[in-house]
Amino acid sequence: MNNEPIKICILGGGFGGLYTALYLADFSWLKSGKCQITLVEPKNNFLFTPLLYEILTGELQRWEIAPSYQKLLAGKKIDLRQDKAKGVDLDNRQVQLEQGSSLVYDYLVLAVGQKTRWIDIPGLAAHALTFRSIFDAENLQERLRLLEASGRQKLRVAVVGAGPNGVELACKVSDRLSPRAEVIIIDRGAEILRNFAKGVKKAAYQAIKNRNIQVYLESGLKEITQEQITFFCNDNLIDYPVDLVLWTAGTENIDWVANLNCQQNNQGRILVHPTLQLIDYREVFAVGDIAEIRQSKTQIVPATAQAAYQQASLLAKNLKLTLQGKSLKHFRYLHLGDMLTLGKGVAIVSSFGINLTGSLAGLIRRLIYIFRLPTFRHRWQVLKNLLHLK
Repeated sequence: MNNEPIKICILGGGFGGLYTALYLADFSWLKSGKCQITLVEPKNNFLFTPLLYEILTGELQRWEIAPSYQKLLAGKKIDLRQDKAKGVDLDNRQVQLEQGSSLVYDYLVLAVGQKTRWIDIPGLAAHALTFRSIFDAENLQERLRLLEASGRQKLRVAVVGAGPNGVELACKVSDRLSPRAEVIIIDRGAEILRNFAKGVKKAAYQAIKNRNIQVYLESGLKEITQEQITFFCNDNLIDYPVDLVLWTAGTENIDWVANLNCQQNNQGRILVHPTLQLIDYREVFAVGDIAEIRQSKTQIVPATAQAAYQQASLLAKNLKLTLQGKSLKHFRYLHLGDMLTLGKGVAIVSSFGINLTGSLAGLIRRLIYIFRLPTFRHRWQVLKNLLHLK
């Protein structure tokens, strides 16, 4: 009789991976030792990305949005392997790790996220900063500090990309550098916040207008130097002096995910069943922005933290159902609304046709996100800090 525990391997410690692991660890049925849960994540700290912008304005501290995995997994039956996957052999159920070892699995969760997509534009990779990690936030924080310490009358920042990341970042940076800020947003599209509701766009446009942020739509980058950005707009070539360029214009799969022997769409996202299982490998699940998850033939689940948060809950339940020999459930994404920070202490909260803006929305957004932090203990510590409780 085989007494070996069932090996569940989770690659990636973001919203999809960490939350799946935590949900699994809380199932009483899985606490018996029949399963071995391994979380593979190279970083020391989890990152609650929706609140990363608050680091720039000093509204939150690093420990609040980037708690260590050791803290979050304390007391949980989860084996944290601080390593990075460099490939997966789907046919032999084996994960190759960068440090040289490998893991075999009975069930695998792919939740590694994507990387920044660098377009072949002269000077882009050399001079632009990204904003996806705690390192990015602290790097930008230092660059902003140096700009503030300079004697320049105007501090010019260009944000490339008018999606939520670009809009939120532009508003926060503008508030941080005010009144010396001169911020512009550049995007290839015809509008900001494509696919967002009209109320959210209206609030964002108003926040942008209030901060005198210039928006250049249907515009494309040509070149970036240390002191200047060159872009096309309305068939005109514009040379714009800058102190800082922030790149938020796209992501792509990491190399080994793109090379996986499984079905993918034209953008390289892995095709999965509504149960979140890969088309050809039912023992493998994929969540987050590496997966194409369909609500219907025409509707694809958005690649957002909100969606990954919901996927993790169902994925854990489906793994439990699989081990129990029961039928799996289909993922049904419930769009609860949108929340964007639009400057220091202010936000837009849009849910089920109701739009709130300003400082009240800023507080509501903060509270909602606090209650979505990974563990009760950490939520309570952050909430106490917000309410100034001892």
